[in-house]
Amino acid sequence: MAQFDLFVIGAGSAGVRAARMAAQRGARVAVAEAAALGGTCVNVGCVPKKLYSYAAHFADDFRDAAGFGWHLPPATFDWAVLKKNRAAEITRLNGIYENLLTGAGAQIVTGWASVVDANTVRVQTAAGVESFSAKHILIATGGQPSVPQFPGREFVVSSDSMFDLETFPRRLLVVGGGYIACEFASIFNGLGSQVTQLYRGEQILRGFDDEVRAFIAQEVRKHGVDLRVGSDVQSVEKTSSGLVATLVDGSTIEADTVLYATGRVPNVAALGLDSVGVERGASGAIVVDEHYVTSVKSILAIGDVTARMQLTPVALAEAMVVVDRLFGAGKRDMSYEFIPTAVFTHPSIGTVGYGEAQAREKFGRITVYRSEFKSLKHTLSGSSERTLMKLIVEDATDRVVGLHMVGADAGEVVQGFAVAMKAGATKAVFDSTIGIHPTMAEEFVTMRTAVVY
Repeated sequence: MAQFDLFVIGAGSAGVRAARMAAQRGARVAVAEAAALGGTCVNVGCVPKKLYSYAAHFADDFRDAAGFGWHLPPATFDWAVLKKNRAAEITRLNGIYENLLTGAGAQIVTGWASVVDANTVRVQTAAGVESFSAKHILIATGGQPSVPQFPGREFVVSSDSMFDLETFPRRLLVVGGGYIACEFASIFNGLGSQVTQLYRGEQILRGFDDEVRAFIAQEVRKHGVDLRVGSDVQSVEKTSSGLVATLVDGSTIEADTVLYATGRVPNVAALGLDSVGVERGASGAIVVDEHYVTSVKSILAIGDVTARMQLTPVALAEAMVVVDRLFGAGKRDMSYEFIPTAVFTHPSIGTVGYGEAQAREKFGRITVYRSEFKSLKHTLSGSSERTLMKLIVEDATDRVVGLHMVGADAGEVVQGFAVAMKAGATKAVFDSTIGIHPTMAEEFVTMRTAVVY
């Protein structure tokens, strides 16, 4: 039986990072993966989603160009070409991940892995069953889409299928109000689908700043998404002309594709965790301590499988903490405060820190600065798209504890400000910073008038 210092189950973002960095530090490492290397983010998540978002934005660019004197012939979209080019890029990335692992000295085991005991992993490979012994076992199997049970469930698809649909959906029904649902609604609307999005709650993007939620709902509707809140599907039926979704109010919607983006759950099935005694919580999430150690001390878990914060950069950071603890000085820490994130809707959202309601609850007295405007680009483009920028300041310290943006390239703008906030920047520091003119980003350092409630 082959023996290792670390056996990683799952070669997604977290698993690859942990395996590669541990191997570079001289550890004997193996990593098991049953699917394509790179996990959700590379294959059916962040990377293809951003590529498709770029594709969808061209429709806006073509329309906007007229106001700047460009006269373009009617543009046509080829779904097959986009899929082909995306697939080629993902294949290239899969190869890079393989080279990173093997180049560092890690062994890749292709197959489905399960835990036999505290120090043994069994992998079902194409050649048969292989067993491996390891001082430490790291579970990094990520998450998977969750679709509820209802009549006609077999006719809907999850986000994993959206990048490679055989036929482009001229009519798309999206069910869900989280960032995945909102992103796909915007992307396919931009590509030319007639998109209806349903969310059973009062407003989309629960957990984000309430004003941001209301603002983006307004903007995506202006872009053409038929967004309906307080609505849900009762059943889906297949007909000769496509799919018919019957809603809880008795109305119906016809669609070519019905996407359910109603959440993700930890990918823990058939890992053998119960037989080994690994404690799990809600939806099967693996319970870990501050060092990512499970109830079985030799078994650790990181990334989406722990359901702490489902973001690829967070999983990568957790991997570095684990590697440093197991094979380094053990000085690296992980903070979950002021983690920036983006939602690639049209327009996009960038945010870091606390929403207004969260900040009031945590800090008590706060001051809010807000700016809403039409960007310089759209003074000529003819678009009615508007931008929202918002700062939240803790009164006691003058520290900026929340920064939010809805507008073009919001993620690119907010990433830089996240560094300042992580360093403890105050509103006085923002005010003393010279803006770059003319940009939208400069608004964050020129807002002087507080919102009066």
